[in-house]
Amino acid sequence: MVQILDSTLREGEQTPGVYFSPEKKMVIAKFLDRIGVDIIEAGNPAVDDEIALGIKRISQAGLKAKIGAHSLCKIDNVSQALDCGIDFLGVFFSVSEQRLQHDYNINLDVAIEKIIEVVTFAKEQKHDLLIRYTPEDTVRSPIKNVVAAASAAVTAGVDIISIADTTGYSTPFDPQRSMYFYVKTLKEELNKLDLYPKIEVHCHNDKGLALANALDAYRAGADIIDVSTMGLGERAGIVDLAELLINLIDLGEDQKQWQLNHLEDLYKFVSHHSHISIPPHRPITGKNAFTHYAGVHVKAVAKDEQFYQSLDPHILGKKSSLALGMQSGCTAVELALKQIGREELAKNKDLANKILQEIKIIAKRGTPINIEKELPSIVYRCCTTIHPITNGITTFSL
Repeated sequence: MVQILDSTLREGEQTPGVYFSPEKKMVIAKFLDRIGVDIIEAGNPAVDDEIALGIKRISQAGLKAKIGAHSLCKIDNVSQALDCGIDFLGVFFSVSEQRLQHDYNINLDVAIEKIIEVVTFAKEQKHDLLIRYTPEDTVRSPIKNVVAAASAAVTAGVDIISIADTTGYSTPFDPQRSMYFYVKTLKEELNKLDLYPKIEVHCHNDKGLALANALDAYRAGADIIDVSTMGLGERAGIVDLAELLINLIDLGEDQKQWQLNHLEDLYKFVSHHSHISIPPHRPITGKNAFTHYAGVHVKAVAKDEQFYQSLDPHILGKKSSLALGMQSGCTAVELALKQIGREELAKNKDLANKILQEIKIIAKRGTPINIEKELPSIVYRCCTTIHPITNGITTFSL
């Protein structure tokens, strides 16, 4: 069973302009806990005292999920994280040749010594602490460097090694750049050394392949996958929580382990407080995700939703809906009239057609028609019209 690490409160806050107060972080954490994520990465306490406060409060909230903090590979930063009462610590240190030479000005051996020192210190402070080590930019680092650093970290007490696609470099379409390759290779190399840490993946979406890469890693046997609400994160963000869960269920994971009916409220809350709208066409969580529009679509799904829908919205606590506009047909009008409690009007074909033509005219304004708010007035106008010959008023029964 794969585990889910949600990083809305850490990676998500690396989205430009996004900030969640400790109070808002608590609400988000509780939503995530109800949904059933395994680990909540609540932030990096070294960034700001208020972030540290938020982590501490969440750690003390009695949630089922493990509560984690993100930290540079430095003892003082790790101490700040441990002071928050966390269950999970993530430390990162790049082992790419370029970073070692041009950023840190050290060699691989010195880098490994730093990693061992920090991990050993953390374990000494809290023996049951779950520790993750991330060779930042894993997929663009020499695999020998990654294996050397990972094996040393595990020997020192690390429980999880994270394969970080820090720049969205991976692709499932190149065998040497796929997350499948990295997961399989790292597992095999560490197993040769009789080391069996859990393997986590952190996939960035720079090329729009984060979800595909995460599922590729899942296929290879990844144990933990990082996500965030709305896919928030640095640059183009990371894997979207809702999209990953739905795809994992589609691939055979037990739906019962996650309470998907809480996703909508979580996404609305995060969208509102991040000041980032959810695009209408966003899979799973966009308002159009289960909305049918074209006449042929609406007519077909009125008989069986599976004709134009492969995902049952009910598992998300949602229902399918229809939209009215230029693409609509008579079936859409009938269903919309039923939606507002006026289905008897659909029996009058002339009136129904008049309503349809009025809808098509209004649709040319280029914005959606709100069925609940606008259709009643459209119906009223169409029921009271001027007769073109006698200039008399023809009134359809209201």
